[in-house]
Amino acid sequence: MYQRRPEWLKTRLPVGDDYLNIKRLLRSSELHTVCEEANCPNIGECFSQRTATFLILGDVCTRGCRFCNVEKGVAQPLDFDEPERVAIAAKEMGLKHIVVTSVTRDDIPDGGASVYALTISAIRKYNPESTIEVLIPDFKGSDDALNTVMGESPDVINHNIETVPRLYKTVRPGAGYERSLRLLKKVRESSQTITTKAGLMAGLGEQFEEIVEVMKDIRDSGCDILTIGQYLSPTRNHLPVHRYYHPDEFKELKTMGMEMGYKYIESGPLVRSSYHAVNQMGK
Repeated sequence: MYQRRPEWLKTRLPVGDDYLNIKRLLRSSELHTVCEEANCPNIGECFSQRTATFLILGDVCTRGCRFCNVEKGVAQPLDFDEPERVAIAAKEMGLKHIVVTSVTRDDIPDGGASVYALTISAIRKYNPESTIEVLIPDFKGSDDALNTVMGESPDVINHNIETVPRLYKTVRPGAGYERSLRLLKKVRESSQTITTKAGLMAGLGEQFEEIVEVMKDIRDSGCDILTIGQYLSPTRNHLPVHRYYHPDEFKELKTMGMEMGYKYIESGPLVRSSYHAVNQMGK
């Protein structure tokens, strides 16, 4: 059933020269951003501040997560020139903190890990003073693929848990709750220099107490940073919003999370995985 969005979820239409310039740069570089593909509500704010999350490995996902607006189907061949274009675009944008994510590519043996590695390497070449965050898929649980990414030493490895385990089959078919927790734990056990980060959505039908339990599980995996935001259904063909959490509830979750030992939590109705990511690095 459709629910009208509350006042606290209303955002301004994206406008301004910086917003338009970022759009032009991305199109001329033949690059994608998750900001655009996923209809992020913060796109106007972020583009106007000259920040963006690059989307690599194409713009078609091989999985069918029912909350996500990214196109699903048969993915395109890999573009091995893409890493350098991302690095050059990041330099032209003057980014201090560069975030890279991707569609899920279950059709590729390493899930695209080698392209992540090439992208990190290219970014380091063109932007030696910038920090790098990668928001990675689960690589179907492959340690080899994860090691390929970790081998390039990004500053942050982010992997979203998204929802509570009870809802995984409905929300994230093809993914696994324990598999995702294991990925975060593997990163923490393998490196003391890489910051670990995860994200959650609220409003998919979970109970408040279930979110708290997932927060504990993520923290127990050794995760440093957590983002929590309101799920917003992209279209009527996606999963509906079961309820809208009040901003005070997000504040409560942040307070509880900091007591669990997280180093940083971004929690609010419009928070997304990369929202204020540069602030999380102290920049």
